[in-house]
Amino acid sequence: MNSVDDEQIHKIVQRVLQQVMGQQAQTPSPTAPSPAPAGAEPAAQKGTRKVVALGADHGGFELKESLKSTLSELGLDVNDVGTFSKAAVDYPDYAREVAKLVSNGKAWRGIMIDGAGIGSCIVANKVPGIRAGMAYDYSSAVNSREHNDTNVLTLGAGLIGINLARQIVKVWLTTEYGGGRHQARIEKITAVEKQFLK
Repeated sequence: MNSVDDEQIHKIVQRVLQQVMGQQAQTPSPTAPSPAPAGAEPAAQKGTRKVVALGADHGGFELKESLKSTLSELGLDVNDVGTFSKAAVDYPDYAREVAKLVSNGKAWRGIMIDGAGIGSCIVANKVPGIRAGMAYDYSSAVNSREHNDTNVLTLGAGLIGINLARQIVKVWLTTEYGGGRHQARIEKITAVEKQFLK
């Protein structure tokens, strides 16, 4: 299997960011923040900064702490729901809190980190209005935004390092939803959710 080093990942992400920024260059604004993905929740954009709900279990605690500076650099406010130490906790508690903040409009997007990212993704997707996706590389992060309009990202701290995590977060936050042929599929996802809501 071919491996991609951090330098190559950085170049790929920079190229994508330049493409995204280039698309928005038609309406330049000297003080505009980083390009915002489509589907932003107005209620989660108090003032000029968007809020990202950030959570982790004990396995994701260190990565969560490291990603705070990345989110800040992107001009985002962080609502850290915990955990706040390496003491053992249960990821469903924190994944639910992250998803709830996004679902009720108090956060624009959510990021949840556990050991593998899978369990938190399952939990977040139980919350109405949430489309959570686990990303483990550049392509999965882009695809989850372009095709699925994900509003919660889950990461596996045991599977990826800090540099890759930063690149994933940056590209996930700056990739726009593609709409078009994907919209009918998003509507079907929502219809399935509504069918089972009581």
